[in-house]
Amino acid sequence: MPIVMDNQESPAVKRIFLDDREIILLGTAHISQESVDEVRHLIPFESPDVVCVELDRQRFQSLRESNRWQSLNIIQVIKKGQLPYLMVNLALSSFQKRMGLQTGVKPGAEMAAAAETAEQEGIRLELIDRDIRTTLLRAWRKTSWWKKLTLLSTFLAGFFEKQQIDEEQLKRLKETDTLSAMLKEMGEILPSVKTILVDERDRYMAYQLRHCPGQKILAVVGAAHVPGIRQLLEEGYDGADLAEISRIPAKSTLSRILPWILPLAVILLFVLGFTGGEWEKASEAALAWILANGLLASLGTTLALGHPLTIASAFVAAPITSLNPMIGAGFVTALVQACVVPPTVKDMEAVGSDIGTFRGWWKNRMTRVMLVFLLSSLGSSVGTLVSFHWLKNLL
Repeated sequence: MPIVMDNQESPAVKRIFLDDREIILLGTAHISQESVDEVRHLIPFESPDVVCVELDRQRFQSLRESNRWQSLNIIQVIKKGQLPYLMVNLALSSFQKRMGLQTGVKPGAEMAAAAETAEQEGIRLELIDRDIRTTLLRAWRKTSWWKKLTLLSTFLAGFFEKQQIDEEQLKRLKETDTLSAMLKEMGEILPSVKTILVDERDRYMAYQLRHCPGQKILAVVGAAHVPGIRQLLEEGYDGADLAEISRIPAKSTLSRILPWILPLAVILLFVLGFTGGEWEKASEAALAWILANGLLASLGTTLALGHPLTIASAFVAAPITSLNPMIGAGFVTALVQACVVPPTVKDMEAVGSDIGTFRGWWKNRMTRVMLVFLLSSLGSSVGTLVSFHWLKNLL
């Protein structure tokens, strides 16, 4: 059956004709039952040659593999330095999950429905979104430090917010004028982030759609992307900057140098102290460095309810890792915590819910590993600043 609204085609559906090809854009809300129903109705009704979805390979696998957390090796994640990236992914999915609980729809259910329906109808499925890791790293590395703080504060402020939303509100969010107003506001506050999260992905997906095989293509995308993709397709976007927006930018020179400045200054102070004959002062300075870093990192680990061995590892590791920006105290403590108190399958399954509550961070073994990482890193950073002040006075 077609999607109708007052005997007219749903406003969520936009049709673009390019020569002899037809591209149908279906704008959805990611936690809306109405969007799921629209997807299931429209695909068999239109019978397209190809169904495209706003997913990359990683997110598609996450949707299809409901037990993916059971096979997650947290120790390997930490060893590869991917724990911060995992935390961001979990936080984003947790927010969507909390929103979805209010409507009874899992995040991305309409994308899963599109893939399932295409498979049932024997229609080819294409994943057209940019890799999520590329998107996140581009957003982070192309944002100024001040904007990063703004982004983090906004993120943290809304992390535990119990926002209520229903299907009627979701319906309004899919209206073009409402979305345009939201995106305009976002662009004024964080223009670089809006550009990377929305505009660049619009270009990436428009290019994929333009070069997708088939005469009739149906694309299921978030409603926020419909206006941009539609305009790009109608204007004949040729993908001139596709290589650039698909690239993970290198860290800036300042970002590469800055982490080494303080450690090198500390080492220089020690060298000057010992070579200048100030053995007693240099020894006191070394002790101050060890105690400030070790004790404050241990305190952070204790507040995270880390295992006693993890607390001890924080005291030992922090004074050393503070002089080496290549590895932080948090990675050491998180690894120890994951080894001595490994998360269970139950912890893995509940992490999406527990990460959204204060109590859950301490109750769940998986989120406690993350909490150990965060608080021990914070303690070590504060300890470095405090001990550097002491070093200047002692030497």
